[in-house]
Amino acid sequence: MDRGAEFRRWKAQCLSKADLSRKGSVDEDVAELVQLLNGREQFFTTSSCAGRILLLDGNINGFEVQKQNCCWLLVTHKPCVKDDVIVALKKANGDAILKFEPLILHVQCRELQDAQILAVRSTHGLEVPLSHKGKLMVTEEYIDFLLETANQKMEENKKRIERFYNCLQHALERESITDLNPKEKIIKKNNSYSRKKKRNREKACGKCVTEDNDKELENDDDPGVSVTIFPEGY
Repeated sequence: MDRGAEFRRWKAQCLSKADLSRKGSVDEDVAELVQLLNGREQFFTTSSCAGRILLLDGNINGFEVQKQNCCWLLVTHKPCVKDDVIVALKKANGDAILKFEPLILHVQCRELQDAQILAVRSTHGLEVPLSHKGKLMVTEEYIDFLLETANQKMEENKKRIERFYNCLQHALERESITDLNPKEKIIKKNNSYSRKKKRNREKACGKCVTEDNDKELENDDDPGVSVTIFPEGY
């Protein structure tokens, strides 16, 4: 069986399985993105979360919470209010922690170049301890402040999901156009090869290179096709 056929079989098996997440379905805010990826032959999603606010209670060492060994006091994919957190905190017996987790998207890719399109990291999270051994360690005023921050992060997370979807869609459209015009790939690769060959020839001849040319050559690592998912300043 060739690799392409094996990947298609693996994808079909994975997408046919029941959703084993706590919710049992794909989050509304990420459903369109999941559909976009699963509709392309080179991708399929294995798990996803649109972003959530959590209140966890469990035994921790050094404030490192292991979610599989703790109690989920509260989880929401929408903005959270203080009253819900206060009520949930009354159930805490250990060390409760409030967390905001941004978009989580696990994707299986057919080739390395497919994975490079999706290579995105984020530090847009929040994790704060609220109680110790069942005793609340912060004021309600501080909980108000934390929830305001978490809710703001939730709104920003939604904007980032939309921006990611639009940029990914654009990148995949560009990739499809390039696939329909294979000569474009050859031209880009030849141009890149010619520039590097010229650079090597100039170095061999001991030709002086200006600072401006140095900068251009240092950035000349184009493998032939380059796709940028996020605009500058994302």
